[in-house]
Amino acid sequence: MEVELHELLISTLDGIECHNDLPWNIRKFVHNQLRDFKFNEDLRSVAPWSKSAWSHTDLLRLRRGMVGGQFWAAYVPCESQHLNAVQLTLEQIDLIKRLIDKYEEHLQFASSANEIIEAHEQNRIASLIGVEGGHSIGNSLAVLRILYDLGVRYMTLTHTCNTPWADSSSVEHRGKYPEHGGLTEFGKAVVREMNRLGMMVDLSHASVHTMKDALAASKAPVMFSHSSAFALCNSSRNVPDDVLKSLAWNGGLVMVTFYNYFVKCGPKATVADVAEHISYIRDLIGVDHIGVGGDFDGINRTPRGLEDVSMYPELFAELLRSGHWTVGDLKKVAGLNLLRVFAKVEKVTASMLTKCCDM
Repeated sequence: MEVELHELLISTLDGIECHNDLPWNIRKFVHNQLRDFKFNEDLRSVAPWSKSAWSHTDLLRLRRGMVGGQFWAAYVPCESQHLNAVQLTLEQIDLIKRLIDKYEEHLQFASSANEIIEAHEQNRIASLIGVEGGHSIGNSLAVLRILYDLGVRYMTLTHTCNTPWADSSSVEHRGKYPEHGGLTEFGKAVVREMNRLGMMVDLSHASVHTMKDALAASKAPVMFSHSSAFALCNSSRNVPDDVLKSLAWNGGLVMVTFYNYFVKCGPKATVADVAEHISYIRDLIGVDHIGVGGDFDGINRTPRGLEDVSMYPELFAELLRSGHWTVGDLKKVAGLNLLRVFAKVEKVTASMLTKCCDM
């Protein structure tokens, strides 16, 4: 039965994964020097990757995991805010593009829904860029536009810190207080400009009020690139039911993440626990609003059965094994939902005839 499940999945699924922090690990471990990075080797046997609990990704395991598309995170830490965040972000985007170029037999740069499909037809992993944290734009819509021109196709509005225009999920913690009560007027302008450009609005890491303000301000579907269900784990990084229902009305997407503390609110979790989050969201708002955003290389505790990027088939096998999922539904979760949302964002952009603002 297990063999049959895997054969069925391998023949029908080729997933699009929405959040991987490998680029920051390349900066940490080899200072962005790609000559010292052997992406086409099994990094479980290559130091320093083999010694790190934060390392889960290489080309061999991506292929085994049937990853057909990957958003690489151009993340820079909150400590860079008001200092050199823009420069560091540009360096991370440069790194992602150089990585794609170096391994062009396996990776193909993509910046649209159609280009994801084109890469798939060439048997390459469509490689896209997401910026993780609104501090990366330095409070400038001009920088936002430049990032779009460089290929960035989603931006997470906040990371673990507030920006001058948006509250992060950290304000939900005991002893922390909102600075803005959600999005400021400039924050809403950021969302509208992202709509105009065709850049997806990512609400992972945002406070609940920021989530709601962004959903109200956005003309296009929004997403959560790596979050799970608050009802099953009451972490501030997860999405409450009322926001999930608003997300369905918006036409958006929540990409369920794998970090144990967001899955079970503790150090241990299993693939079955991740499947429970996916099924819960499906039952609440429908199968059209779910995807996968594992956060590999950005977490140090992974569920048993989802230890690295090679293990995605185990998640879909777990769902199929339950008897409550069809292969068609699983294909939506694996990537078709993300393609649909991405295409809708592009369609909204095409319908917005207003010129960009001067800020």
